[in-house]
Amino acid sequence: MLTFLGFAMIATFLVLIMMKKMSPIAALVLIPALFCVFAGKGAHLGDYVIEGVGKLAPTAAMLMFAIVYFGLMIDVGLFDPIVRGILRFCKADPVRVVVGTAVLAAIVSLDGDGSTTFMITVSAMYPLYKRLGLSLVVMTGVAATANGVMNTLPWGGPTARAATALKLDAADIFVPMIPALAVGLLFVFALAYVLGLRERRRVGVLTLPGRKAPEDVEDVKDVEEDLVGATAGSADQSVSAGSAGSAGSAGSAGSAGSAGSGAPAPSTSAPADGPDDDAEDGFQGLDPHRPTLRPRLYWFNAGLTVALLAAMIMELLPIPVLFLLGAALALTVNFPHMPDQKARIAAHADNVLNVAGMVFAAAVFTGVLTGTGMVKHMADWLVGAIPEGMGPHMALVTGLLSLPLTYFMSNDGFYFGVLPVLAEAGAAHGVSPLEIARASLVGQALHMSSPLVPAVYVLVGMAKVEFGDHTRFTVKWAALTSLVVLAAGMLFGII
Repeated sequence: MLTFLGFAMIATFLVLIMMKKMSPIAALVLIPALFCVFAGKGAHLGDYVIEGVGKLAPTAAMLMFAIVYFGLMIDVGLFDPIVRGILRFCKADPVRVVVGTAVLAAIVSLDGDGSTTFMITVSAMYPLYKRLGLSLVVMTGVAATANGVMNTLPWGGPTARAATALKLDAADIFVPMIPALAVGLLFVFALAYVLGLRERRRVGVLTLPGRKAPEDVEDVKDVEEDLVGATAGSADQSVSAGSAGSAGSAGSAGSAGSAGSGAPAPSTSAPADGPDDDAEDGFQGLDPHRPTLRPRLYWFNAGLTVALLAAMIMELLPIPVLFLLGAALALTVNFPHMPDQKARIAAHADNVLNVAGMVFAAAVFTGVLTGTGMVKHMADWLVGAIPEGMGPHMALVTGLLSLPLTYFMSNDGFYFGVLPVLAEAGAAHGVSPLEIARASLVGQALHMSSPLVPAVYVLVGMAKVEFGDHTRFTVKWAALTSLVVLAAGMLFGII
């Protein structure tokens, strides 16, 4: 009974948000509450929610202060050189823009934190997508999939969990997987190229409002300059793309330009969104003359960011504490006057509130799944459904199961609850726990778009994309990427 209710609850949630019948926050709260009553455990709902909130509170705190910290770094101009470099590479070509998104997300993912990756990637690429009229779900899908492949780094989380659960060395799990993961990353770049070609065909000749089509290299350079200095405004108006909207109002841009939404293609003489549309949705871009820039403090901010990321990797302090200290220090040094500090905090308050609210709403979902025993019954049913003849191929089975299980469950639930059972079943047929552990990593490309991953709400919120649109577009490509990693691992004899 609990197995059926668990699958039904997840299916109901996904259908409602993809059909846009409910907002993600409402669905994350009301659907599990309803199914908790169906399971006959409504009296314990409060306990389940409090337990779920307690487990996710550190994550919410980390995201809150990470948004403030990286929002400040965007405001003061730390990432402006990256934006200029990406613009020079992209040259107003949709193919280069989408490939550049994948490359940027992969590089920034080296810090091991998904929310950081998405904040930097969206802040750099969002103005470009908006000005060229490209689909924002392509941006979120490519960024999430690239980050999912890179999320397997030992300090990223899944590898460490697998090592802990099976009492193995993280290096023994990760290092042999590098060739398969490299193939997966190359596949993401190839996918980005294909999606870029599709965007080029959809959009046609790319121009900015009020300009002629770029017929030669000089015109392309002019487009680049317009993109960098497209807009100017007051201090509150010239914040990063990340602080220019909230998850609650997400999706007007993303769904309109979604590659799979069936929306009409924009005119070939201008992008889908003109200046008025940009003003309506709060788009301001990275104005090179915004008053929040602090060029004299550039190297201080760069050094502080490097030190913060190094401390995260070395685990000197809990990540929420590191971001709390970093945000306080960055705010004090860059904006020593109290009114300026209040203005910067207010500029990023929408993102902080929406992301934190989404995390705590997700706590209801995970709390009910875990507290009622649905997760355990679902995992036991899946493991029990494995045919006896598949025993010698448990590594392959683990890799395939990692796709749905890491999507519908938290990483903690999968690696600490399901993986040991799969490893034990594999050991009975002579399959090494190392192979099981490596196979368990292949589902991470899909996992990063799971509704149970807090960082994905940072991504869709900053990009102003409906979560349902992102899910509908990304799941198929992310699942295919995971299968490519699994196939490469088997081909190389790693799994």
